[in-house]
This record gives sequence, C-alpha cells and structure tokens, in this order.
Amino acid sequence: MSLFWLHRNWTIRQVDGDIHASASVPGCVHTDLLTADLIPDPYLDRNETELGWIGRSTWRYETVFDRPDGSHDRIDLVCEGLDTVARVELNGRVIGATANMHRRYRFDIGPALREGDNELSITFTPAHDYAEGLVRELGERPSAYTEPYTFIRKMACNFGWDWGPALVTAGIWRPIGLNAWSGARLAQVRPQISLTEGGARVTVHVEVERATDEELLVTASVAGASAVVAIPAGETVGLIELDVEEPELWWPRGYGEQPRYELVVRTADDEWRQHIGFRDVQLDTAGGAFTLMVNGQPIFVKGANWIPDDCFPSRVDRGRYADRLAQACGAGINLLRVWGGGVYESDDFYDLCDELGLMVWQDFPFACGAYPEEQPIADEVEAEARDNVVRLMPHPSLVLWCGGNENVWGYFDWGWQERLAGRTWGATYYTRTLPGVLAELDPARPYLPSSPYSGSIGLHPNRQDRGPIHIWDVWNQRDYAAYRQYRPRFVAEFGFQAPAAYATIRRAIHDEPLTPDSPGIIHHQKAVDGNRKLLVGLQPYFPHPETFDDWHYLTQVNQGRAIQLGIEHFRSLWPYCAGSIVWQLNDCWPVTSWAAIDGDGRKKPLFHALRKAYADRLLTVQPREDGLALVVVNDTAETWAEEAQAVRQSLDGRVHEAQMIAFRVPPRGIVTVPLSRPVADTDDPARELIAVTAGDRRALWFHVADKDLDLRPPQYTVQVEGRRVRVTAHTLLRDLALFPDRLDPAAEVDDQLVTLLPGESAVFTLNIDGLDDKALAGFPVLRCVNDVVAG
Repeated sequence: MSLFWLHRNWTIRQVDGDIHASASVPGCVHTDLLTADLIPDPYLDRNETELGWIGRSTWRYETVFDRPDGSHDRIDLVCEGLDTVARVELNGRVIGATANMHRRYRFDIGPALREGDNELSITFTPAHDYAEGLVRELGERPSAYTEPYTFIRKMACNFGWDWGPALVTAGIWRPIGLNAWSGARLAQVRPQISLTEGGARVTVHVEVERATDEELLVTASVAGASAVVAIPAGETVGLIELDVEEPELWWPRGYGEQPRYELVVRTADDEWRQHIGFRDVQLDTAGGAFTLMVNGQPIFVKGANWIPDDCFPSRVDRGRYADRLAQACGAGINLLRVWGGGVYESDDFYDLCDELGLMVWQDFPFACGAYPEEQPIADEVEAEARDNVVRLMPHPSLVLWCGGNENVWGYFDWGWQERLAGRTWGATYYTRTLPGVLAELDPARPYLPSSPYSGSIGLHPNRQDRGPIHIWDVWNQRDYAAYRQYRPRFVAEFGFQAPAAYATIRRAIHDEPLTPDSPGIIHHQKAVDGNRKLLVGLQPYFPHPETFDDWHYLTQVNQGRAIQLGIEHFRSLWPYCAGSIVWQLNDCWPVTSWAAIDGDGRKKPLFHALRKAYADRLLTVQPREDGLALVVVNDTAETWAEEAQAVRQSLDGRVHEAQMIAFRVPPRGIVTVPLSRPVADTDDPARELIAVTAGDRRALWFHVADKDLDLRPPQYTVQVEGRRVRVTAHTLLRDLALFPDRLDPAAEVDDQLVTLLPGESAVFTLNIDGLDDKALAGFPVLRCVNDVVAG
C-alpha cells in the first residue's frame, strides 16, 4: 500500500482566455494568480470588486507524473478536495467528474495509465454556471443573499456574506495523490465508543475494498485490548469489539484532562491509525432544556462560532489552526461551533480540538437559505454527509451534529413560504436524510435539525423557552442592554460589531484620510447599514465620536461591553440557561465584523472581554425583581468559599456604604445574594458606582451611561520598564486600553478594557521590546473613556 502525493509541477490556464501561471497544490486559482502577480491582493482596499471575472472563468490544472513503480492490483487517484465542478482527465481520457467541494473522491485510473509520463488535467467550470443552470431547471429558492449558493455543494460564504467578500474560488483545495494497492484496502473504519461499568467498549466497523476474493483477517488494538475478525471471501464488512479496562476519560477543557489512545486497524495489506478518546455525550432536552452532558456532567457551554479562517481555506495550515485555537482557549472558550456556511474543517482542526479539550458543534453546510431537494443535489448531500461523518466521528471533541444554520428559522420568519409556492426548501435533509445517515454511521452523538430550533419542525424555531436561540434584534434594532430581557435555555448566536485592529486596517486600507466612512472602510463593512448601526449602538452610552481615533476606540469598547453584559447575564441563569456561543471568534479577511480576532489574527478588545466573562470564577452584579444582586458563578470542580465586600462609593473613591457577603458556591454552581439597599440605592447616580470584590475578582456597576457620568479628565502616571507598562490612576479611568499595534504591527498586549478606581494600578505586558516609552504613554496608544466623555 503506497501513497504518492501529486503536489508539484502543476500549472493553471484560463480555458476561455489567455492567462496561465504555475500552480500551488493544494491551493486555488486566486492564490495562484496572486502569487504570479497577475491580480492585486483581493483583501486590500476595494480590489475585490475587480476580480469577479475569476469565478466566472473556466480553469484547467495540469501536471505530468510517472507511473508508480512496482506491481499493484489497483492504482487510484485520491482527491481529498476539488472545488467544485470539475472534469478529471488522464492522458486525454475522462476518469471522473465532481460537483461537490465538501466530498472526497477516489478514481480507479489503472486503465488510463501508461508507462513513462502521464498527463493529468482537471478542468473547473464556473460554480455560478452550474448553480444558475439548476436555478433555471428547479426554480428559484429564497435565501439571505442574491447569489445561488443553495444550488451547489460549495462553501456558501464564497459567494459573499455580511462579513466576507464575494470571491468564488476554484481549484484543488485539499491534497491529491496516487494510492497504489493490492489485495484489499481499508475503505472505511468507524469506531463507536460506549462507556461501560469500569471500562469502555470500542465497536470497530470495518469496510474493505477488494482486488482479490480471499478470506481477509482484520485486527484492531487500542489501550492494551486487541481482537481479530475474519471477513469471508467475497464479503466487504466486518465488526470488531474491543473491551478496554478502566481507560482514562476524555473531558472538555476546564473539566479534566484529554487523554487519547491510538486505535490501530490492520489487514495484511493496509493499516489505519487514529487517536480516539473515551467519553460519553448526551443532550438533555427535558422540558425545553438544551444542556450538554459529558460523562454525566452538565456543561455550561462557553462558546464561539467559527467561520473559515480564510476565504482561501488551503492557506489555513496546522500552525494557523493551532494559533487560532490557542487564542480560543485563551479567551476561556470550551466549545466552537463550526458554522454551516463554511466547510467541514481539515483533520488538523479536529485533532487540535481533541488535544485542547475544545468541544466541537458541527453544522452540516447549510446556511440561511432554502435548499432544493431534487436531484442531483439530494444525492450529493447524502454522499457528502456519509463521507464526512465517517471522517470526523472518531474525534472525541465532536459533541454535536447540527443540520444547518437558520434554515428552519428562515422558513418561518423570512417570508419564504409564499415565495416557495410549495417548492422544496431542505426540510427533508434536516428531518430525514441527515438523521438517517447519523443513525446508521454515528448513532451515539446528539443531533439537532437546525439552529435555532425548538424541538419540533412544527414549532417556531426561535422560542427562548425551548432549545437554542439566536438573538439578533440586539445589534440590528435594540440597545445591547436588551440581552437582559431574555431568559433563554441556550444562546447559539448573538453578537455585536466593531472594526478590526488599527494595524490590520492600515495594512489593508490605504484611504487618505482614514475616516469611518472613507471608501475602503465602507467596502470592508459588509453588513447592511453596518456603520449606521455602530453609531446607533454608541448613542445610549457615549457622545458622538468626532474623529476616526475616537470612533475606532469607542466602537471596540462597545463591542466588548455588549458581549460581556450578555454572557454574564446568561451565566447568571445557570443551570436554566446552559450556554452561550458568541458570534464570532474569527474573521476570514480584514473587515469590520462581530469577531473577537480579526482577519490578521489580532485580538480585538472583545477578546479580553470574553476572557473576563468566561472566567471560571465570576462575580457579576445583575438586576433582579427586588433590586440589584451579586451573582457568584463557580465553574470549577472545587467549592468557592470566600467573603466579598460590596461598596457604594463616589467616582473619586470616597466610600459611602459597605456590605460584607460571605458566600459558599458548590462546584459548577452559582449563588445569588441581594445587595443591601444602602449599597444598591443611590441619590447621585452620575457620581457613584458599586464595586464588589472577592480576592482577585471584581464586579462593577454603574447606575448611568458613561455620557451621563461625572467623569473627570483622566489623570494617571505611566511607568515603562521593558515590556511592562504600569498605569496608576489618580482619577477613575474607565475601560483603559493600550494599543501597541499603532507603534509596531507585531506588538500585542495581554489585557485591555481595564477600569481603575483612584489609586489603583494595572500592569500591561507587551510581547516585544523596543517600543517608544513616550508614545506608549500617550494618545492614541493609551486610551480610556474619560478622553471622550470628560474632554
């Protein structure tokens, strides 16, 4: 059994034009043309608008390879990913065709091979042409955008989204190679894991592809257990059961360790190896609940939505995944939802999630649209689901399958039913096709037909008393304080926008002058009325920003505050509310969006707000029916017993009232304690606040918005010692932030959005040396809300 990758000596040419260049495989046409300096960088300025012709052209990839040495029963061309509508030819002979970016393909090329040079070509016709042809044949379907992405099995956000550009790709986007084999190969291995009393059982389903008809022995081993099964001549499936004694369990991060064991399956001619983890996952939906249970332990999901990290996914290698997932862990996240408008991610993504204990909620790739159920799409959907379920199900991090994003919600609320006039819209996929595939191939994992969802296809899907909801009236229509008006069981999407980091904007946008509504900034804002909504979101809290610097700072502050307020509210409802998944962790290019990490991988202030809101131990002041209350949240395995001091004080630091609160919070629990009236009530809301402190944890409550506070002009001293920047406050400093990327694009800081009371100090640690001390201590690098509110 030999595998030879075919990743060298490729060229591309425009079949319907005169462009040609060397090609990188894996890759795509856009990246090849960019490398060859034949197009401008589509991420810069408004270059995207000039490049629509690429997705409307036909492209041919070509290479020459030698026939593999030796004698083999079969030689297959293995294509891990072709994007999307392709004709595969070897030595002028058509050996296969594809129409699905999300599937793997294997073609027997033996009859077309010859000695010496073999000419392989793959011709990609425009995805638009394919999809638009099916629109004409099957009839239009409504969706959130005008492009026909629901008519082709391709990454939907390639066609543009409210945070992404329209860059319709084509190419060999995942590895391609030759698999030479004899006898039999392991075509499919599916390990199903169940915990038993004192141990675990691994049921290994094996499917083989044969070139001979002899009896076949298959062995499997893991964690000291091994077994063998004989597959009789002519048959292709076998079952091996392994009983493992007292394995260490795999846990989500924050709940335990992530031990994994290598499962090895062998035949005389082939071998399959993969690390697995022993754990049990259940979904408690009793009474409308939506609570993930891992190894019997209820989990509060501290999540974020994940989108493709690049519009050109072949550029996202293991190192980039590792960086992004480490950032997710740094923000306190324990689950990533792989959103349905993207792709099934690469094996590296799930392997790293296994290592880190990051749970994965995996959407099938359906998003914000009505999907036709007719052929050829129906067969593609099932084939794609089978392929990816088998590929991903060994990963312990994968805890939930979901039929897609907002498709059932769209059917109910977005005016689709009248426009559909009885045509199919995807319901069969979510209620029959996908659950049927899972029942056969991965029955142990929970499945959700769509998100949001209320437990039945006949119920309105976004009911807050049942299942996961999406909250989008906040951001689109309402002040973010309205998060507190919700009492949900689980929140699978909610978010608030802000621009990218300054260094990211300056790299990607060359407007002079740079303003909130300069051409490049507007082009890199894809949300409908996005910049207007940013300003509307500021109005309740801040004066109108007069400069770009103030706009940039205040919108980032507002994003962090909005999400922190929402998360703290949802956590205060535990265990009634069992999770929040913020929209979104990452970006695919430089853009104003809901992300915590921008398109260049820089952390926005929201990242630091997430880290605080998702902390394992949290103090938060929440309004309740009888007044303000302290909610103490303990998401650790140890009891948290401490004494908190709640203080009503003036902005200048004078203490008026104090309350000592002794609390004892059980593991994974919360305690709510009313604040006393003398502490909670104020006759001078513009000049007072409440501070609650327990050990190194603190919660603050301001009675009025910043613009109505009697904030003083900021007074502070700054000491710079190498990478450490110490700021000591002489007045209250609201949401102090350091932006070292304004001095060096490589510079980062370990904290932002820090409120200091008079006399307090904060130390910010930089990741590099050599920044100018004076510049670090001044505008616009060092900012606080006082700059704007107090003048």
